[in-house]
Amino acid sequence: MNADTKAFSDSMLDWVRGRGRILIVVHDNPDPDCLASALALRHLFTMKLNKSACIAFSGIIARSENVAMARDLEINLTPFELVNLKEYQVVCMLDTQPGAGNNSFPPEGRVDIVMDHHPLREKTRESRWVDVREQYGVTATILYEYLVAQGVSIGTKMATALFYAIKSETQDLGREAGIPDRDAYLHLFPLANKNFLYQITHPKLSRDYYLAVNRTLERTEIYGPLLIACLGSLAFPEIVAEMADFLLRLEGIEVVLCIGNYAGGMLFSARTIRHDLNMGEMVTRLVCGFGKAGGHGMMAGGKIDNISPGCSEMDKMVTVLTERMLRETGLIGTAPVKLLG
Repeated sequence: MNADTKAFSDSMLDWVRGRGRILIVVHDNPDPDCLASALALRHLFTMKLNKSACIAFSGIIARSENVAMARDLEINLTPFELVNLKEYQVVCMLDTQPGAGNNSFPPEGRVDIVMDHHPLREKTRESRWVDVREQYGVTATILYEYLVAQGVSIGTKMATALFYAIKSETQDLGREAGIPDRDAYLHLFPLANKNFLYQITHPKLSRDYYLAVNRTLERTEIYGPLLIACLGSLAFPEIVAEMADFLLRLEGIEVVLCIGNYAGGMLFSARTIRHDLNMGEMVTRLVCGFGKAGGHGMMAGGKIDNISPGCSEMDKMVTVLTERMLRETGLIGTAPVKLLG
């Protein structure tokens, strides 16, 4: 466990104790990591300060596993558009940061507490309490350590949420998991409800999901070890990251870029199995001048706003991103091959 966790959490809790209502902001279209992290932070405030907290998000939760997690573990969320920021004296941000581009918090707004495992952003330094640990694979691991350091009990549902967050984010410790993530994973597994875990990891899938898979496979091109898939209009935003993980399993593929159009913007996710690449830095260069992006060494994503779903503008941006990705991976001049020939 990080040696500073107890001291930092003691001071942070003392500061929160003397203030009013608490808001916890997670990123748009929340995934298991931010859901579990928010649940844990709210539990910490409840148990140590006898204070409740509102968890707010924008977008939707549509991926079947995430819907099952929020439902079965009773993670109550409030749409961000229903939140009046003036009513909250403490604002926390989890698994995202001010100005990251993947949350709907106003750029000029005050954020008091930031906890994340992505690279530290300059805007984050303005916050009062900052705990950003880039060496951790999951934000939920940081929150797990808070609960342990503060002697807070971890019940079955909390353990299940935290365990599943680590399991899904690190692909069962196989992707960007550090020693703290491994230790948390092993300690939480005996406490987790295995029936809940099965229901979350084996949910029923909608017809839209299979249509998206079919459309993705038809629009996938391979450039040697690089695969680029254009999903077109998306039924739900999480499908981009899900398809990136899915396609990275294709034999011979080392780097994947998936692109789709959703709610007037372009979303993309990138994945790699190569440890000599930094996908977070790569996608930032990829969208330079067009949008925002970020991530880790092996996984990243981003968004370009105000892209018309019409073919011409969408196709033009896809061409730009493809050319930049080919340049980044040293594959300029490589002829594409359709996945479904």
